[in-house]
Amino acid sequence: MVVIGIDPHKRSHTAVAVDAVGRKLSQLTVPSDDNGLLRLWAWAARFGPDRRWAVEDGRGIAARLVRTLIGQGAVVVWVPPKLMAQCRASARTRGKSDPIDALAIARAAVREPDLPTAHLDDDAADLRLLSDRREYLVKARTAAVNQLRWHLHDLAPHLDAPGRLTGPRQLDRLATALSGLTAGVRRDLALDLVTDIRRLGEQIRQLDKQLAALVTPLAPALLAIVGINVVTAAKILGEVAGVTRFRSAAAFAMHTGVAPIPVWSSNRPQYRLNRGGNRQLNACLHRIVITQLSHSAEAKAWRQRWIARRPNATGKAALRALKRHLADVVYRALHADHQHQLASAA
Repeated sequence: MVVIGIDPHKRSHTAVAVDAVGRKLSQLTVPSDDNGLLRLWAWAARFGPDRRWAVEDGRGIAARLVRTLIGQGAVVVWVPPKLMAQCRASARTRGKSDPIDALAIARAAVREPDLPTAHLDDDAADLRLLSDRREYLVKARTAAVNQLRWHLHDLAPHLDAPGRLTGPRQLDRLATALSGLTAGVRRDLALDLVTDIRRLGEQIRQLDKQLAALVTPLAPALLAIVGINVVTAAKILGEVAGVTRFRSAAAFAMHTGVAPIPVWSSNRPQYRLNRGGNRQLNACLHRIVITQLSHSAEAKAWRQRWIARRPNATGKAALRALKRHLADVVYRALHADHQHQLASAA
């Protein structure tokens, strides 16, 4: 079998082909346009039908490339950047370049035969795009609110009430109060910011409705978990991009970065925090765990039982263990939703 590793970029893609033991066979750099993808496919044809493609999991950069390859019937696996970096560091080649990275990606795919397989999932792609857009709008609104507070502190500190300056009624009252102040550049800027915050808030609400319309029929079991709302479910579905590409719950937990890493030798077993995996999914699981510890008696009882069996365990260790447990719960819910979709389509 030949594995073709690709280091994707916005303007070019570099591919390196290796054999079953990781020996470099050939390399090619092509533009990331349609002609470049055709050249890449024609170049790969020389290695016969028994070939596999490995692409670095760059957020958004490789999406068009992977869609094209899958559309041609290719088998494509995602290689995490951290795994690629480890393979590059372990090689005898010094330095960093696109061919070096592509070679490391190919060798990582050879070394790890059970990497997640990419596939076309239009619903997941739409949810990921909408979730990213919502996050951008929320960040922009937060920045506008912070600027507004600084202006209010200088204009009229009593208007900078505690709490969030995002509600429509609160913004209407604030705009009325600002209009009554003496005209000036700072007051005008504050009014502009109020308008921006109102506009961003409306866009966020519209996105929430759009996400709810997409997520509700896709993930009833996922939404039934305490701590998961429409926004969190959309984020999980978009980042997972098909739960069937994971061979087991353990593989899913490793992908989310909640699988503990052993750090002991000749003494009692110890584990440390896993800083790898998909950090977007990891953040989702963390928020769900924090919510469950406040609102779910079952989660509190699970943590207490875990601590009772380990008297020397720390609170952070218990939190990490609960996240690992929750990854299994989410994995089972995603599988249940997938089976529900299959039954509905039948």
